[in-house]
Amino acid sequence: MSQSAGASERTIGQLVADASRDLSALVRAEIALAKAEITAEVKQGAIGAGLFVGAAVFGAIGGLFVLLAIAWLLTLWMPYWVAFLIVAVVLLVIAAVLALIGKGRISKVGKPERTIATSKQSIEAIKGHR
Repeated sequence: MSQSAGASERTIGQLVADASRDLSALVRAEIALAKAEITAEVKQGAIGAGLFVGAAVFGAIGGLFVLLAIAWLLTLWMPYWVAFLIVAVVLLVIAAVLALIGKGRISKVGKPERTIATSKQSIEAIKGHR
């Protein structure tokens, strides 16, 4: 009878191996959850970054040609330097507005709340079993 009782009990090595395997599975699950949660947030960041790129492209290329034409048109009524200064200020205001919109979109990107919560719960559970 002592043989069958000894056969059903697990050794410390087996228990440690099981705990290690379970901990490894838990870490993998937490990483998978973090990836899923962060993927949703990356989209918001990409939109904000795209707006920054749009601001740069508009400011560098589109603004150059259109605003040069406007500046030359303004020279019909004022000195060249005043006309070009007015156009430059308008261009900088447009770029600033686009940059602020992009910053607002990027600031909406949040941290992975569920992953943080489940990780804390897992740590507390591991501490509680010691």
